[in-house]
Amino acid sequence: DILAVHFDKMAPNRKIGRASVTVASNVVCQSYLSEMPKDRIIYEWELDIDKWTATLINPDPDLGGIVLPLSPLLGCFGVSPKDEGIPATTASTHGGNMDYNGFGAGVTVYFPVFVKGALFFLGDGHAVQGDGEITGMGIESSFDVQFTVKVIKGKSIDNLRAENDEYIMTVGNARPLDLALQIATTDMIRWLKSDYKLKDNAIGVLLGQCIQYDVGNFFDPAYTMICKLRKKWLINFSR
Repeated sequence: DILAVHFDKMAPNRKIGRASVTVASNVVCQSYLSEMPKDRIIYEWELDIDKWTATLINPDPDLGGIVLPLSPLLGCFGVSPKDEGIPATTASTHGGNMDYNGFGAGVTVYFPVFVKGALFFLGDGHAVQGDGEITGMGIESSFDVQFTVKVIKGKSIDNLRAENDEYIMTVGNARPLDLALQIATTDMIRWLKSDYKLKDNAIGVLLGQCIQYDVGNFFDPAYTMICKLRKKWLINFSR
């Protein structure tokens, strides 16, 4: 079976969010490491649900004040993994800590079911987050989340997939980053073959000229790569 979870709506439910401003050591050149701050520094943000904004509470001396539009997402969610337990700080075929800023309201995620009941979980709300979560935090806050669950009987997938109104998406969770890209790309090819009945040459046209990649988590043990394709290129094919 496949578990389909649609995120109906989500929003922070407190007035203060916190985010690190210390860039992770694995996203810079080794030659720069000696110049990096030694301590992790946390800034606080005011979250205004009515105005839908996040405002830096104590303006940075160099940057000054900054106001960002909220873009809520869930950094960590999934089902029970296939074999033994996996720490929530990492991710695999079951989901986990992916920190992809495209996983917000309006997205449907499809999970392989490895155990009875699937055991879906979610958490790690971010009011705003840049690509990669390269400081190890978005603007962290507790969340109110509404979601809808559906079981697709008699079908199976090996890796989680997702879609919104504009894109279908496949997810690679692995390290190094090229392995995550390979997993996501391979699963996109399989999806286009199985559900859209496309052959290799047609898939090559779409992947060669139309595919897009986004980076999710680039901070924790497994990196996350998103492979996505606009649905408008698929409207003439069955699913």
